[in-house]
Amino acid sequence: MSLLIQEIPTTDAPMKLLLLADPSAEKIRSYLPESKCFVAISNEIVMGACVVKPRGAGVHELMSIAVHPDYQQSGNGTALLKWVIDFFQRAGASQLEVGTGTFGYQLSFYQRQGFRVTSIDRDFFLENYDEPIFENGIQLMDMLRLTIRYNKDIV
Repeated sequence: MSLLIQEIPTTDAPMKLLLLADPSAEKIRSYLPESKCFVAISNEIVMGACVVKPRGAGVHELMSIAVHPDYQQSGNGTALLKWVIDFFQRAGASQLEVGTGTFGYQLSFYQRQGFRVTSIDRDFFLENYDEPIFENGIQLMDMLRLTIRYNKDIV
């Protein structure tokens, strides 16, 4: 099964998929217009999606990445993330950032691709979401900020 990864207009972003990674449609709609959206397609099926927003001067933030449950645990998310990391490096970005919960598979998913913890945003999920978010029965409270720095000279 071959996987095609490509950029699409943000107006065509697959919201159902993106809601798997971020439960707030309002938040997704707020960052989509100024972002880039990428999809992973196989056999004409959109299996995964990713949204990246510019933060200024070569810095970009991975806002959302999701794979349809039927296609998880088969390398599709990893392939999409690696493609996006390479895309921004080739585009001359200095770094790619992501925010995630302080535990769970997402943390190790990003770390396996070279992201390193750079800060903690305390109470992020408590202050930015109307409804509590639980993962494996534990409420998310703090957000870890992780970064890949493409230019090792940047501190």
